[in-house]
Amino acid sequence: MKLKNIDLETMMEVEQKKRKIWKLVLTGGPCGGKTTGQARLSTFFENLGWKVYRVPETATVLLGGGVNFGDLKPYAAMEFQENLLRTMIQIENTFFALAEASERNCLVICDRGSMDASAFVSKQEWEEILSRNSCDEVDIRDNRYHQVIHLVTSAKGAEKFYSIEDHATRKEGLEEARDRDTKAAEAWIGHPYVDIIDNSTDFEMKINRLISCVAGKMGIDIGDRLKVNSRKVKFAVNLPLPRDSAFPSFRDFEVVHHYLQTTSRNMQSRLRKRGRMGKWSYIHTIRKQVSGQVIEVKTPLTHRDYTHLLDQQDPLHFTVNKIRRCFLYNNQYFQLDIYKDPCHPRCKGLMLLETYTTLDPQDLISTLPDFLNIDQEVTGDPAFSMFNLSLREEWINNKKFCHRLSDDEDEDDEATQMAHNRLEAVHRKSSVADLSGQKTPPNV
Repeated sequence: MKLKNIDLETMMEVEQKKRKIWKLVLTGGPCGGKTTGQARLSTFFENLGWKVYRVPETATVLLGGGVNFGDLKPYAAMEFQENLLRTMIQIENTFFALAEASERNCLVICDRGSMDASAFVSKQEWEEILSRNSCDEVDIRDNRYHQVIHLVTSAKGAEKFYSIEDHATRKEGLEEARDRDTKAAEAWIGHPYVDIIDNSTDFEMKINRLISCVAGKMGIDIGDRLKVNSRKVKFAVNLPLPRDSAFPSFRDFEVVHHYLQTTSRNMQSRLRKRGRMGKWSYIHTIRKQVSGQVIEVKTPLTHRDYTHLLDQQDPLHFTVNKIRRCFLYNNQYFQLDIYKDPCHPRCKGLMLLETYTTLDPQDLISTLPDFLNIDQEVTGDPAFSMFNLSLREEWINNKKFCHRLSDDEDEDDEATQMAHNRLEAVHRKSSVADLSGQKTPPNV
């Protein structure tokens, strides 16, 4: 297949310079820092020259009018949540339209979002609400907001700071606050970019972590102004896949990746299609090494743009097919990628667990899901890089095998053989552990 004249470097530069509209949801349990977080985010981005819109919490507006949710009968409570969802969407749309009309970069901070309403009704009632309003979760969750940040209630880990004073609609005690916090977090399981800011630091650092998290997802370099040590970590997981009942509340998605052709070894380009029940979201990711640092730019796509870019698919790579299982455990948001056919034999039965953390490696181990047979950390290991896993040819003597993003010819056959051996070692452990277990990926 001949590479068409699409300049990925120019695309990356244009995307970075393009006027941005970032739709952010702040959610969490009571007394988690949302009000302060909004104010500090506003100040920070306004100082960068951005226009910031703050969408008020719809529930607070309605409850402030004299509604006592606890006194409502079941049918009235369900109707209230349905009207709340409709009102919230309309209010948000008003601010989204203002952002679209602006000539400046815009941050739109939503004080809670559409999925928060699902935390107060049963799953069946929620599905009925969506059906009556011609909505589906992929559109009102994944495609509607760029990022979701859950600020954990102070009732979890900072109890001495929990207070219901000076808040007209806050009436929860500690246990109820913890329960509300858990339900709010579970409501957003499945969104591709969920970050959880817990109470492992003091409050000032918690707010700094919030700002740094937003800036980082946007691709804004904030230097040393808000130093935090959050990092992405990846673990190999051995078969068998536990039964669904062993997991906490989760959402499964079909994920399809296509690597695109590039003209440089220091750049990778890929498409991602992610969805469930026939509803999809599309992302184009370009990774490039600049001055020794890997820069990653993600661009949401329409289906039409996605189809157009598919013409650039790299014939030296297989399409990558996965089931992505998203869940919360120990206040951590996890994604378990389960590779499925069709794929290269090296991917068969492979499972990789990812999360973001600020914990030291030793402390992190104790927070990992104990119902999974976790093998070892493989963060940054080329043996578990999706780019290498998707290569059609074997790794040895393969010039496409990537040890690191670089323009240099990187033909280290010994290092490639060692990577092959590490992957094979994980497969051997899975084979032994799964003599009578389940290997078939779940259906979405």
